[in-house]
Amino acid sequence: RWYAASQANFATEGEKVIYDKLTEKFRPTELHVEDVSGGCGTFYNITIASDEFKGLPLVKQQRLVNQTLKAEIEGIHGLQV
Repeated sequence: RWYAASQANFATEGEKVIYDKLTEKFRPTELHVEDVSGGCGTFYNITIASDEFKGLPLVKQQRLVNQTLKAEIEGIHGLQV
């Protein structure tokens, strides 16, 4: 499931936690968070667009997202940004 920035209905608590943290940190113009692990919260697919990323290389953008989700990543098998 994909969730746009205006949608507040999440399939899992993990999707909501990640969505809320990224929204607070980056004020994205687009944000989609999807638990692609069948609902067990071990792998997430994230699409994010934010003015905070303008002019930054993709690797640095991914690093910023990973740093923001550091606590969550400890319990996740994989994260695709």
